[in-house]
Amino acid sequence: MKTKAAESRRGWTIDLSGRAAIVTGGTRGIGLETSRLFARTGCDVAMIFRSRTADARRAAEEVEAFGVSSLALRADLSRETEARRAVRSADRAFGRIDFLVNNAGIWPGAAIEAMALAQWDWTFAANMRSMFLATKYTVPLMRRRGFGRIVNLSSTAGQRGEALHADYAATKGAAISFTKSLCTELSGTGITVNAVAPGWVDTEMSAGTLTDRKRRKAIEREIPTGRVATAADIAAAIVFLCSDHAGQIDGEVINVNGGSVLAG
Repeated sequence: MKTKAAESRRGWTIDLSGRAAIVTGGTRGIGLETSRLFARTGCDVAMIFRSRTADARRAAEEVEAFGVSSLALRADLSRETEARRAVRSADRAFGRIDFLVNNAGIWPGAAIEAMALAQWDWTFAANMRSMFLATKYTVPLMRRRGFGRIVNLSSTAGQRGEALHADYAATKGAAISFTKSLCTELSGTGITVNAVAPGWVDTEMSAGTLTDRKRRKAIEREIPTGRVATAADIAAAIVFLCSDHAGQIDGEVINVNGGSVLAG
């Protein structure tokens, strides 16, 4: 027999059945975990990837195992024609786009005097131009339906900077400004725009650092929770922001860093 407490918890599950999401960089790391979690909620998922077709194929199979529809779309989102084509392909396949997660990005490193202009430009293309173009072509689809949720991936680096990663940190600071600007620009449309700012996350991108036991221990000592985040930790915040429970959250930066950066 169900208790009143059990009955009261029923409304707090996240059910996104009948919805459709685009996740950029959706076949690896945080993006893949986000795609999986969307699928668990019943949401169809279009995962946009730039390379590694075999990984994308496996990711699509994983997502479809949850009983939803999936697409793995290859595109360089820093190129306008490819970004437009990918978004339109997802819309044609699903008949709607409710959620856009701008997750695609790179994390190169170099001292400022050694950083080539080509690296600086490529980091902005991969991290910010792709965010701009995916958003530019998704917003009109959301406007027509009067509903949408956009979640941009920032970082603790965008809040406090990061030595030897000035290009990356600059793009992640720009992601915050982009988020707050769109919050007000899109007010009254039914579209909310928020950002998630991870700290250290145990993914392929950070493996070069975190597989060094001494460096990892030093990093963990600086995190109040005492551990590096998992990709699932970040995905949970992203999917929450797309749920009905987050309908009154707009223009915010949700920090998922274990308390290592106490900033908004």
